[in-house]
Amino acid sequence: MSEKNERGALTPENYWDVITEHQGETFYTKSGLPFTYQVLGKELFADRRERSINQQTFEKALMRMIERPDEVKGPKALKLFGAPYIWAVLTQLGV
Repeated sequence: MSEKNERGALTPENYWDVITEHQGETFYTKSGLPFTYQVLGKELFADRRERSINQQTFEKALMRMIERPDEVKGPKALKLFGAPYIWAVLTQLGV
């Protein structure tokens, strides 16, 4: 799943709606681990994690990826909880 969503690249205005629309699909971490997720309100629950990742954390990651693309080349550069899953979802949906 490497193509962008139908709306084009994710933006701060549409990212959570797009993420919600793609729940249940299979995504892959940078190291190739498959996972799916479910969105409940403002939290994303990946099937490989016990804790949720909240909407605000995704927004921080999105802004870092948009504002500093030369510095953010992988999940570790995000320096956020759940970075492998955040990176996978955001990059595979078009960031």
